[in-house]
Amino acid sequence: MAVEGTARNSEPKPAIEALKVKDGMLIFELKTQVGSRPAPQGNPTFRSLRDHTHLHPDEQYLGLHQRSFSAAWAPAPDRPNPIDLLEAQAQTRISELVPIRYGRMLASPFAFLRGAAVVMAHDLARTPTTGLTVQLCGDCHLANFGIYASPERTLVFDINDFDETLPGPWEWDLKRLAASFLVAARSFDLSPTDARAIVLRLVESYRTQMQAFAQQTTLEVWYARLSVEDIVARLNDEQRKRVQEGISKAQNRDHLQALAKLTALSGDVRRIVADPPTIMPVESEELLQTLRAVVHGYRETLQNDRRHLFDEYRLADAALKVVGVGSVGTYCYMALLVGRDDDPLFLQLKQAEASVLEGHLPRSKYHHHGRRVVAGQRLMQATSDIFLGWTHGLSGRDYYVRQLRDAKYSVPLERLRVIGWFSYAEFCGWTLARAHARSGDRVKLAAYMGATPRLDEAIADFAEAYAEQTVRDHAALVAAVESGRIKAQTDV
Repeated sequence: MAVEGTARNSEPKPAIEALKVKDGMLIFELKTQVGSRPAPQGNPTFRSLRDHTHLHPDEQYLGLHQRSFSAAWAPAPDRPNPIDLLEAQAQTRISELVPIRYGRMLASPFAFLRGAAVVMAHDLARTPTTGLTVQLCGDCHLANFGIYASPERTLVFDINDFDETLPGPWEWDLKRLAASFLVAARSFDLSPTDARAIVLRLVESYRTQMQAFAQQTTLEVWYARLSVEDIVARLNDEQRKRVQEGISKAQNRDHLQALAKLTALSGDVRRIVADPPTIMPVESEELLQTLRAVVHGYRETLQNDRRHLFDEYRLADAALKVVGVGSVGTYCYMALLVGRDDDPLFLQLKQAEASVLEGHLPRSKYHHHGRRVVAGQRLMQATSDIFLGWTHGLSGRDYYVRQLRDAKYSVPLERLRVIGWFSYAEFCGWTLARAHARSGDRVKLAAYMGATPRLDEAIADFAEAYAEQTVRDHAALVAAVESGRIKAQTDV
């Protein structure tokens, strides 16, 4: 794959070797031979799978569970009712908007999975892990990957949602992503055989790319990115044509396009147009003044050069906006700022609550959840929004801030043909491996995964089992709506 940061050496040889079983866990030796890349001269701490002689003796062996254990999934006897978990989460949401969230989750098992990160977090916390930690996306499903413009104005493909980010077991992101592919593929009527094969491609891409990153220097991994040009080079003519259409749409999704679509002149003043209940403009001047103070606090989290850029703009209008599936009901403001020549800058101020993972992992070292989101995003993404920052808002709520539209584009899953699903799975696997390699020990991760498809098969087994659980949970939501236990609004 002609992608920045991809190793161009020979294929990795078998990466690990089981030594013995101890306390129900396999003990693996990390010393192995992978590829032929030499360590950089003069760098005694460079670690590759080829040479681990410099490691501390206690690091020479890892006690890790068998890869086949990753296939395990069965609901615990005391598994909470998923509707109870959703209702508990809704207690901090805007009550008038919660029915929209449930309505969007009713659409399909995949829509349910998207909105039920809190449910899957509870389930993942009861699955075996290796103990190897990375920065997690926390809500890693296939709709949370997409295209956006880098600060250099190059279109890149990356993870684009970090509301739930937190350090944790690498398996959790991979399992949620694999389950989302399987559930989505079934929702779009792909055959069970194709759905499983797509998941296998996803995990193979993640595993083999982690092997490649294990042979690279830290800077090579840090600079690795997947550009749209890299993606196009991997596609056939028909796929390339479809992607080019998406690229054109992405390039047109800028601040001027948002200005034309989302605003209108009121006299000689530009205002955001109401579209209730999904867009509700701020009508109180007092609230608008408060938001100006909130935005000023956000300014202090920017780098000095970006503060200078931001100071060229002033807040002109704002609106409460409904976004996504799982986020519906949180406070999310769309802010219109204008520059000297009335050039627009649209920012999104999105409420950041505690990660759904915090009930199962150590709490974030960041007390401000907006800062937690920003820190996780900067660590996992190859390149991030220049306006990314955080602030405190009304009633002590935490927010993070980013551009509303900056050539953002999501792959239309409903238009993908089977071959397109395989390509998309490969790109998502590559991207997640790169994100995890930046924050975790890529050498140990690659050593554990090995060069055989055993992990791929195990994760696919888990995805199939959890897909069935998602179907049951979605049916429970349908039943809760039909019984009148919860209200759902499906027309927005």
